[in-house]
Amino acid sequence: MLKRKIDSYLQNWKLREDRQPLIVKGARQIGKTESIKHFAEQNYKSVVKIDFALEEKYLDIFQQGFEVDAIIKNISAHDTRHVFIPGETLIFFDELQKCPSAATSLKAFKLDGRYDVICSGSLMGIYYNEIESNSVGYKEDYNMYSMDFEEFLWAKGYSDEFINDLLKHMVEVKPLSEAVLLEMQNAFKDYMMVGGMPAVVDRFIKQGHFSGILQMQRQLLNDYEEDITKYASGMDQTRILNIYRRISVFLGQDNKKFRVSKVAKGARGREYIGAVEWLENAGIINVCYCMLEPSLPLKGNYNPDNYKIYFGDTGLLIASLDDEAQMDLRDNRNFNAYKGAIYENIIAETIQKQSYPVYFYKNEKSTVEMDFMLRDKSGIVPIEVKAKDGATASMNAMTRDNKKEKYSDVVYGIKFADKNIGFNGQFYTFPYSLAFLLRRFFDH
Repeated sequence: MLKRKIDSYLQNWKLREDRQPLIVKGARQIGKTESIKHFAEQNYKSVVKIDFALEEKYLDIFQQGFEVDAIIKNISAHDTRHVFIPGETLIFFDELQKCPSAATSLKAFKLDGRYDVICSGSLMGIYYNEIESNSVGYKEDYNMYSMDFEEFLWAKGYSDEFINDLLKHMVEVKPLSEAVLLEMQNAFKDYMMVGGMPAVVDRFIKQGHFSGILQMQRQLLNDYEEDITKYASGMDQTRILNIYRRISVFLGQDNKKFRVSKVAKGARGREYIGAVEWLENAGIINVCYCMLEPSLPLKGNYNPDNYKIYFGDTGLLIASLDDEAQMDLRDNRNFNAYKGAIYENIIAETIQKQSYPVYFYKNEKSTVEMDFMLRDKSGIVPIEVKAKDGATASMNAMTRDNKKEKYSDVVYGIKFADKNIGFNGQFYTFPYSLAFLLRRFFDH
């Protein structure tokens, strides 16, 4: 059983006397079901698991309304082996996207209070706002992702003490030893190739090499495409597939901005808004919006029509590339190829997995451009993802001229590269492999 961050979250949720029914959201095959099952078996005398995708007979359990006793009666009618012990039972509704009514029932379960309830699903084919209002104030949400680099390090046997020492080096701006730096660089490159899908990580850890990994990843890509076909319909299906099949194409261009005109002839932006949202809700992509100005607040200060699209899992991005690119990456470990898209994608993924919204900045004249924009306790932190030494004119301008009005919210910058830890008075330099510690670094 791979150690996941949701494990501690679920334990803390269980300890809260005022806990509410929980919805665990995330892409398909990222380990939601396994993590919840493991938690349930360790913490409850009775677990009632219903998979709406595999057990369609349960789709009718809400037909008589959402009164808890009626739901329990309908579940028992389908399988008398289910046991309901007040205070000792977890009801686990899996594949929520097949039965959104399960989310509507959460208010009733919360008010009743006898049973804990967890729902899980990818939300494919439904917009979350369709179920969001049904149980407002009576549920909580947890966004789960494929394994991040810290979870990958856990799988490889690294301790929390080792990881805390990495953070200490960042906070104290103390370079890593050459041995540790190389060790982390190699582990991070393995992670980029393998990605964070649990089944793929598990195979890689157990066998210690990449044999069969690409085949597994490409099957996952095919499974996602089949899910799109299954859960989307009509023109939406065509538009969603058009975007999904072209993500790596856009990332391989110098200008990585998503342009509908390049997806289909005569396509209009407004026609594809729902398709992008569908993929984002499903957890397949991360959307990075362009800020209107490099100023606070970040939320609300962006152009909804100007955005980039990244794969939610960088291993799947690499698996989607052509065979020639695969050979270059796997034989030469040339991650700087492909217009810098791979490192940019992994940093976007890492930011998203730390629960930050993802933004970039580019002014109208394209004279100032920044890969990502975050905020810490003091202000805006521009982030560059560059392989070359030094920083771009954009980073220098933002951090050097942060006393000027247009950059007054900028406090310092961060550059991620294949370099050691450093600070030049304007921006920090960190190895790519330490990006997963950004939130903890900001908190110091």
